[in-house]
Amino acid sequence: MADSIFGAPKISFQDVKDIDASAPQLIIWAIPVMIFFTVVEYFVAKYQHRDDIYNDTELRGSVLVGLGNLLSNYLTKLVLFVVVVFFYNLVPWRMEFRWWLFIPCYVLLDLCSYWAHRISHEQRFWWTTHVPHHSGNNYNLAVSFRLSWIQEFKILFFIPVTIAGFHPWIFFVVNQVAVLFQFWVHTEYIKKLPRWIEYIFATPSNHRVHHGTQDKYIDKNYGATFIIWDRMFGTYQPEEERPKYGLTTPVHTGNPFKLVFQEAIDLVNDVRKAKTWKERFWYTFGSPIAIAKYKRENTTVPDKQKATKFEFQKSS
Repeated sequence: MADSIFGAPKISFQDVKDIDASAPQLIIWAIPVMIFFTVVEYFVAKYQHRDDIYNDTELRGSVLVGLGNLLSNYLTKLVLFVVVVFFYNLVPWRMEFRWWLFIPCYVLLDLCSYWAHRISHEQRFWWTTHVPHHSGNNYNLAVSFRLSWIQEFKILFFIPVTIAGFHPWIFFVVNQVAVLFQFWVHTEYIKKLPRWIEYIFATPSNHRVHHGTQDKYIDKNYGATFIIWDRMFGTYQPEEERPKYGLTTPVHTGNPFKLVFQEAIDLVNDVRKAKTWKERFWYTFGSPIAIAKYKRENTTVPDKQKATKFEFQKSS
């Protein structure tokens, strides 16, 4: 067909910089808006004496982790673009740029995001790239800034989007929109929305559950934009009582380096102390919950608090 969208020409690596430069920087443009609403929420909480919503130490940690994430994204963006272009060039069904392709691309990317998010909770290696986001003991818009500086490794989970043939320009714009969508769900000021919205989308109510540490809330509601994936794959949980936020062993620090790297450091130390390769593999890719429980039960009393400080445990 003359008007077929398939069979688009390959993108030369000489053109990658030009394409990257032409892609709109939606996240950068949205920063003033996000800061505005975060400041408004902060002062409303202070006016209402809601210390359970904002803590100044945690706010500092959120802002510093967010700034570090912006820097890491800036430093790795071109490399990630090259990776996406590489896989795009591999398939013969490469699609031309069409605006309407944003919709199927967004749906597929969100499905990949569900599994990336879920595996980040189920395997400790990937948990090290996600744990900063759950380290806040309060729930507010600033928590959305807590994105790890090493989460770019998770580009592996999104390779199916590029293999599907979506143009890299579309991929990166859709990815930015998906990230921005997650900003507004990090608030306690938006209660439950109409039932049909709660059924389809990852609303503030649905996402509050994901940040909860109660047993029934842990490892639930992974959906980034669409909560429908959780309903399909058995990980959905409605919000009932108010969640208790953070890690089950609370972290109280505004130090961004500890928030980002402590779990990775603990993983390396555990692997170094392991006696067999099977044990090393388990410490790397085992369940963070199971590993935390094992370490808690097999450390001396003075070391227990230190050993579990940054770990996501299911039971106390």
